Amino acid sequence: MKEKKANRLIHESSPYLLQHAYNPVDWLPWNEEALEKAAREDKPILVSIGYSACHWCHVMERESFEDQQIAGFLNEHFISIKVDREEKPDVDHVYMDAVQAMGIQGGWPLNVFLTPEQKPFFGGTYFPKQSFFEILRNVQEAFFNKREKLDLSAEQLANHLSKSDVSKFGLTDNNYDIGLEELSNSLASLSDKFDPTYGGFDKAPKFPMPSVWKLLLRFGHYSGDERYSKHSHFTLKQIAEGGIHDQVGGGFARYSVDNRWFVPHFEKMLYDNGQLLSLYAEAYSSTHELEYKRVIEGIVTFLRDELMTEEGGCYSALDADSEGIEGKFYVWNAEEFRLAVEEEPDFWEGFFGVTENGNWENGENILTNHYGLYKITDQYKCSIEKASARLDIIRKRLLDRRAARIRPGLDDKLLAGWNGMALVGLVDSYLVLQESDLLNLALKSGEYLVNQHIEDNKVYRTSRMQKKPIPGYLEDYAFVINAFIKLYQANFDEKWIRHAKELLEYTIKNFFDEGEGFFFFSDKNAMQLIATKKEIFDNVIPSSNSIMAENLFLMGLIFDNDEFSNMAEGMISRMKKLITAEPEYASYWAGVFLMISQPMAEIAIIGPELDQIRNKINVKYHPNKIFCGTRTSSQLPLLKDRKNLKENTIYVCFNKTCKLPVHSADDALELLK
Repeated sequence: MKEKKANRLIHESSPYLLQHAYNPVDWLPWNEEALEKAAREDKPILVSIGYSACHWCHVMERESFEDQQIAGFLNEHFISIKVDREEKPDVDHVYMDAVQAMGIQGGWPLNVFLTPEQKPFFGGTYFPKQSFFEILRNVQEAFFNKREKLDLSAEQLANHLSKSDVSKFGLTDNNYDIGLEELSNSLASLSDKFDPTYGGFDKAPKFPMPSVWKLLLRFGHYSGDERYSKHSHFTLKQIAEGGIHDQVGGGFARYSVDNRWFVPHFEKMLYDNGQLLSLYAEAYSSTHELEYKRVIEGIVTFLRDELMTEEGGCYSALDADSEGIEGKFYVWNAEEFRLAVEEEPDFWEGFFGVTENGNWENGENILTNHYGLYKITDQYKCSIEKASARLDIIRKRLLDRRAARIRPGLDDKLLAGWNGMALVGLVDSYLVLQESDLLNLALKSGEYLVNQHIEDNKVYRTSRMQKKPIPGYLEDYAFVINAFIKLYQANFDEKWIRHAKELLEYTIKNFFDEGEGFFFFSDKNAMQLIATKKEIFDNVIPSSNSIMAENLFLMGLIFDNDEFSNMAEGMISRMKKLITAEPEYASYWAGVFLMISQPMAEIAIIGPELDQIRNKINVKYHPNKIFCGTRTSSQLPLLKDRKNLKENTIYVCFNKTCKLPVHSADDALELLK
């Protein structure tokens, strides 16, 4: 058999690019050299964008990019560039916008044809082999025989892409004076989309939307309108009980292909699980329900055992496929399930929704759990705690048997922003569960970010241990700053808040657009694309600008810095139109608005028991608060010149006005009421 020859992707560090390193296509990575080659040879560019855990990316690779005829045609007539969307989200943003502007629904794999000047003129997502070859021939023919018309179309599309979303959507209002009533009217339109049967929104596929459900929890708390918080809790329980939740190993899949949270798209992403960890921690904080605690512990176990490195960083994703079959690692036939659980198989089959003929495809079962622990208490006549312990035994047996299977592929790149999300989740889970192991994991994760992703107050998107570290995008700065603000409040080591301030100042200097009042997605020193984007809309991942608005507001409080505070309020004021008109796409923005508009408790703790006091205060659900603390003295404005009048002293302040100091957590909680 002839040995396969590697293309230029063999020198890259991205697992996705390396998956294509032995394709017969002469792939190039996205860089100046590849773009100069296209200009020099005057050839159209195929930019093909995907990511390691993408199922249809794998399918298109097998069907088309491994095909010698297609590869030969591409190599002769095109410059072919492969992009990992998770490494280079700026490139992905531009060309995803281009395809959507063509009237095509976006997704991955994303395949876009460009002029040698990087201007898009045609594109789409997954193309079956035969249609893809036809498209290649048609594009090649049009490029050489209808060049003038094609260039004009590409120029018009490039001009459209270069228009700012800020001006396009009229985000120039400088009055953010909206109240709970106005926000309530906005959320009422959102509630029309609620699914009262299965939770979430009434559509399929269904994606967990952490910032939406967190907004509803908080709005219900502040407004007293329980329908929002009730729907959020209902949704979280439906998600936790469904097949999208790995009932054996913990953690969540990317999304559900149906409207019941039953059939997952089996890939597991770090950014989903980091955010869901924060969300379930907040839900537990408001109810202290044991089922929420179990979900939190399951996500932490998944992160620790399957994604976390010895240094404390977390890998990006687990693939949907193993042995070329989607979901094979996670599903069970009835016989194998019975052998694994060992005891009372009939009961546990009912508990996990297993049937003899399978509840999914080919006699296989996706495990669910719609009964909860009380089903076990009834069966075994035991306490809820003993039911939880018994369920752990069964899950361990299932996990041990599953461990013998061939595992899904691991995307082992490490991204700063996604690790920031995971770190926030770890801190949030520690603050509500108050278990030292969680704090230790969070601190380990924080040290990893400092040691491997930060140098000279700059964030690098990929770890320096990899071949080619990529400069950070706004997403990386925003989530790392947010994580360090959180981590400071977990152990009161001021190095974390100092790191946050240094990174914030760099971000303002190198990303902020004074003219429009928002941050660019890319550093001003980064490689220039045909369009410079600002990420405004919240999606499954909140927009980097909404995270920055929160960072600026919190840092304005901690450092008594009016510049930070005014920037945050200015960003919120410009977003008023979208917050009220499209809350689904501005849900994190709406949460920041609630943070700014509702009384924010600034809690300063001085004394040897500051951790214990913080933990006691955290037992009560009060989302709008920020802690500063020191055992002796500090130069932070919220702590400077504060006197420790007894063994421990607590100052509770609102809007730069402090109540009389108190000396116990109970007294501080009274002031928070």
